[in-house]
Amino acid sequence: MRNTYLKDVRQDWKHSRFYFGKNKVMSLALGRTSSDEYRENLHKICKHLQGQTGLLFTNKTKEEVLKYFSAFKMADYARSGVVAEQEVTLEEGALPEFTHSMEPQLRGLGLPTALKKGVIHLLKEHKVCDLGQVLTPEQARILKLFGYKMSEFKVTMENMWSNDGTFELLQESVETITPTKVKVRPAKKSKAEIEAMEAEEDDDDEEDVDDIDEDDEINK
Repeated sequence: MRNTYLKDVRQDWKHSRFYFGKNKVMSLALGRTSSDEYRENLHKICKHLQGQTGLLFTNKTKEEVLKYFSAFKMADYARSGVVAEQEVTLEEGALPEFTHSMEPQLRGLGLPTALKKGVIHLLKEHKVCDLGQVLTPEQARILKLFGYKMSEFKVTMENMWSNDGTFELLQESVETITPTKVKVRPAKKSKAEIEAMEAEEDDDDEEDVDDIDEDDEINK
């Protein structure tokens, strides 16, 4: 889970409780079958505890829950191991957004760069990734350096259980339509952001590897 955005959600829903744990453990607690379930129809939830999932315990109405989470969508940087949703190409030309000291780092990531009068130039168009390709740490790093947020963090409510024992499957949200091909220029950065990029260690990429199975979706 992406803790930055989850903190925002938890803050907005501090009147409720979220539980994220191993799916098998949550299934055992709820009851996998009608004979060992804790409350009537709780076993039906277990069938949907797959992948990156969680539980929300709340006294809010169904309408309030769906209204909030259908609107909560945050653009985020794609991490290594994520399937690219677009073909991304970097445009040829000067890259004044980067300081000259970053040229070796960009070249080390496989970009065809060179210094011209103290300014980094991309010598030709460079395809970062293809549509449907699994991103490598280097590709994810390039997208982040250029400020391009390909991923989207959102919470999907898939089903609901109520105290009276009723269980309901909820309609899945409509997928966001995105262009399949894009050309990218570096996003403008503040001095502090540039300094942070220069000082950033490679362990940022190692941390991304641990999140390969993230879907950026949570099931209720």
